[in-house]
Amino acid sequence: MIQSRTHTCNDLRMEHVGEKVTLVGWYDNMRKVSKNLGFLILRDYYGTTQFVVETEEMMDSLSGVNNESTLQITGVVRERSSKNHNLPTGDIEVVPESIEVLGKCIYNELPFEINRSKEADEATRLKYRYLDLRNPEVKKNIILRSKIVAELRAAMIGHDFLEITTPILTCSSPEGARDYLVPSRNHPGKFYALPQAPQQFKQLLMTSGFDRYFQIAPCFRDEDARADRSPGEFYQLDMEMAFASQEDVFAVIEDVLPPVFARYGIYKTASKAPFTRISYLDAMETYGSDKPDLRIDLKLQNVTDVMKDCGFGPFDGDVRIEAVKVDNFSATRKVIDKVCADVEMTTANKAYWFKLDENGEITGGIAKFLQERKDAVISALDLKPGDFVGLTSGKRLDALKTAGVLRKLLGNIAEGHMKKDCYEFCWIVDFPMYEIGEESGELEFCHNPFSMPQGGMKSLLEKDPLDILAYQYDLVVNGVELSSGAVRNHDPEIMVKAFQLVGLGEEDVKAKFPAMYNAFCYGAPPHAGIAPGVDRMVMLIAGEESIREIIPFPMNKTAQDVMMGAPAEVEEKQLRDVHIRIDIPSEE
Repeated sequence: MIQSRTHTCNDLRMEHVGEKVTLVGWYDNMRKVSKNLGFLILRDYYGTTQFVVETEEMMDSLSGVNNESTLQITGVVRERSSKNHNLPTGDIEVVPESIEVLGKCIYNELPFEINRSKEADEATRLKYRYLDLRNPEVKKNIILRSKIVAELRAAMIGHDFLEITTPILTCSSPEGARDYLVPSRNHPGKFYALPQAPQQFKQLLMTSGFDRYFQIAPCFRDEDARADRSPGEFYQLDMEMAFASQEDVFAVIEDVLPPVFARYGIYKTASKAPFTRISYLDAMETYGSDKPDLRIDLKLQNVTDVMKDCGFGPFDGDVRIEAVKVDNFSATRKVIDKVCADVEMTTANKAYWFKLDENGEITGGIAKFLQERKDAVISALDLKPGDFVGLTSGKRLDALKTAGVLRKLLGNIAEGHMKKDCYEFCWIVDFPMYEIGEESGELEFCHNPFSMPQGGMKSLLEKDPLDILAYQYDLVVNGVELSSGAVRNHDPEIMVKAFQLVGLGEEDVKAKFPAMYNAFCYGAPPHAGIAPGVDRMVMLIAGEESIREIIPFPMNKTAQDVMMGAPAEVEEKQLRDVHIRIDIPSEE
C-alpha cells in the first residue's frame, strides 16, 4: 500500500480553508473535552497540525490507539476560533472525515514524553534514540548538521577541491590513538585497521597528481569519550593541497568556516580573515593553554620573582608562580572557593588567591604571606583597589596549565571580561617537533610525525631536537581545538632523519609507511592540509555542551551503542572464519 498526503503538518494556512486534505504523521496527543469533542495534534517531520474531532463515532475510532501511533487523517480545513500565533499552522484546524491507523504503537507508556526527552537520563535517551529523535528539539540538531555539511561541501567545491573518498579498511598506523582492528578471513593472522584519519591516503593523492582534495571523512579511534569528543568514530572536513604552504591552507579555512558559523550559529558574528596567530610558546605563557579562548581578555603574568620564597610552602623552592589578575572583582568567598575547587578537580593542582581592598591592603587567601612584599606585589601586578589575583605554582608547565584553567573559570564569571556573543578564531602555530613522552621518558613526536620541520634537514642535523619547531598548526575557536594541520614532510631523506631521532631507522620507516615512502621517492610536491572536526564544529554552532547531542546515533561514554547492543559477542563460527580465538584472563 502506498501512502499519500496532500500536505505536510506544517503546510496549511488560511488560504487552504475549505479544502479537503490528507495528512500523515504521529499521534502526538489528544485533549479530550467530552465524549464527542477532542483536539488531536498530529506531528510529522515538518511540524504539527490540530484536528478537531466532533463526533462520538470519530472519538470511538481512536479508542485504544496509543500516542506515537502513525495515522492518516483526511478532513476539511477551517479557520480556528482561538488562534495560536506561536505555531505556523495556528490559524487553522482540520475537521477529520476519516482516520486510519498506519502503524500502531503497542505501548501504553513511553520511556519518556517525546517533547521532553532531553530531560530523561542519557542512558534511556540513547537506548530509545529513535524516540528521542522524534522530539523536534533533538531533531533540529541533525537537520542543522545536514545543512552545515552541505554548505561545507559546496564551499570546498567552490574553491576547486575535488571530493575523493579513501579506504576504510587499511593498515595500522601510528596516528596517536589506538586502532580498531579487523581480522582478515583470507589472510590468517593478519588484520586491517579502520583509519584514524585518511592521513597517508590524502598525501598519496597529492603525489598522484591531484591538486586539491577533500572529503567529509569518517575516522575511527579507540579512545575515551569527552564532552567534545565522541568515542569510536567521528567525522572531519579532511583537505589537502599540493604545491601549498601554511598560508594557502589558512586562506582557504579563513574563507570557508566563518560564513558557516555566522549563518547557522547561535552567535551571528565570527572572526574574519586573517585570524589571530599565536605561537605555541606564547599561547602557553600568555593563556596557559594551546587552545585559548580569546573571548576572555584575562592574561597570565609570571610573578615568580616577586612571590618566590615568601614563606608560603607551595611558593618555596624551584617553582614557577603564575598570576591571573581580575579588575574590580566582587565575587563572594563562596564563589572564590568554588573556582579554586573546580581548578583542583580539573588539574589536580591547587589555586590560591588574594585581593586588594578599597584601602589598598592585601587581604584574603594567602595575604598574610605577602605583607612584607606588599609594595613590590602591587607594583608588579599594577594592582588597584578592588582587584583580585588568582595564583598557581609548580613546575613550569604545571603552573601554566593550572593558571590556564583558572583564567578560563574566572573569565566565565567575572563581569566584563568575556565576549559571549561571537565565535573567536585563532591559529596556534610553531609547535615543537618533538617532546619527551610523559610515560616513556623518551623523545617522541609532539604531534603529527609527517610534519615538515622548520629549517628542514639543517635543523634536524644541527639543533637540539627539543628546540626544533614544526610547520604545524591548530585551529581554535572559543577555547575549543577544532583542528590540527601541517605542512607535510614530502622529502624521504628528511623523513628518515626525522624518524631516526625517535629511534626508528630507515628500514623501520620503509616497513611502517611503504606506500608513502616509495611514492615520495618518485617526486612528491610540497603539500599541506588540515581537517576540522565536523562533529565538534556542529556542537559549537548549535551551542550544545555535549557532542552526543549533534550525532544521530551516538555511543555512550564507554563506547557502547546501547540501542543496537554493540559491542556484542559473536558466534563461534564467525570467530573461526577469521581465525580468532577468545582468551580472556579470569579475574582472581
